[in-house]
Amino acid sequence: MLQFPLSLVTNTPEETYDLGVALAQMYEADTSLPTFIAMYGDLGVGKTAFVSGFASVLAPAKQVRSPSFSLVNEYRVKGRTPLFHFDMYRIDSEDELYAIGYDDYLDAGICLCEWSERIVDALPLPRLEVRIEKMPDHVNMRHITINIIREGYSC
Repeated sequence: MLQFPLSLVTNTPEETYDLGVALAQMYEADTSLPTFIAMYGDLGVGKTAFVSGFASVLAPAKQVRSPSFSLVNEYRVKGRTPLFHFDMYRIDSEDELYAIGYDDYLDAGICLCEWSERIVDALPLPRLEVRIEKMPDHVNMRHITINIIREGYSC
């Protein structure tokens, strides 16, 4: 069982995917975890690989794609909590954020949100934060930290 705060290094994209799997298994076992997961990390760091692993547990057989152009992808499986995968990279204003129905998703299922630093003022509490960083001089290694934020904000 993972415990927070968590800090670890993955050596391959598959290990990043597997960490997403482990976190989703925690969500299946513990319904008290925050339903909003704010993700941070540069382009190509492995956020979508992490989300793919997470979704493989909560939305099996669903193909995860980056929602870069649609802004949100919905993964629904009968009898399971809906999963919403956001990509805020192209959000330029608060009006744009709320125009996609952002508020409606917050209480409707588990939200995984890439590029959360673009919507700092709209991040709910409590939330889980996942930060993925490239390791200098190691192409596939990632430093990943996961923590629960209960008050204020940590960006």
